[in-house]
Amino acid sequence: MKVEVFSDVVCPWCYIGHVRFARAAERFRAKGGTIEVTMRPFQLNPDAPAEAEPLLPALERKFGPNAGQMIQRVIDTAAAEGLELDYDHAVSANTLEAHRLIEVATRQGLGEEMAGRLFLAYFSQGQNVADPAVLAKLAAETGVQDTGEGAEEVREQLGRARALGISGVPLFLFEGQYAVSGAQPEETFTAAIDEVAERTGQTPITQLAAPADGCDDDGYCAV
Repeated sequence: MKVEVFSDVVCPWCYIGHVRFARAAERFRAKGGTIEVTMRPFQLNPDAPAEAEPLLPALERKFGPNAGQMIQRVIDTAAAEGLELDYDHAVSANTLEAHRLIEVATRQGLGEEMAGRLFLAYFSQGQNVADPAVLAKLAAETGVQDTGEGAEEVREQLGRARALGISGVPLFLFEGQYAVSGAQPEETFTAAIDEVAERTGQTPITQLAAPADGCDDDGYCAV
């Protein structure tokens, strides 16, 4: 089974969904199934500068007095999954180069691992995921050799996401046909994987679950 995961490394619901889906995928593999996951790029704020700025004040400027309540909800949800989100030290930055690094890692069989390391760096360690030195360090830690390639593939996949009508992430696309939107519970991902395993031959993208928490241009997100 092939699954494409459209996400952005500065999206907290993508981080949560990444962890939940990975657990469901492991359960499927434990039953003898085969599942191939490919990370795909999506930029919630493609115009963000490479120069980092503190994230918390930026969110407060954007969302006003409700920012703290929205942030706390995400922090609490992440904590239930064993994830620590540190908004006090997080910095906002452009994610284009981070996506290029994930593409390079994907070619080396380490796409999921690279995405996970970038999520951790951004949300828990206050690192600037647009900084070339930071990206080089994270690549080395993950066992990825950055060849400098991948930019063209990232541009193509960003265009493909737009063509597919994807406007929010995370989105999990099974076999190019069946979509699950948002950071669904692990049980929902498990059911979706099992259902896709039984289906063949359908061409339109079919939603297998009602959309769950995610990020889009109008809603709350950590960018």
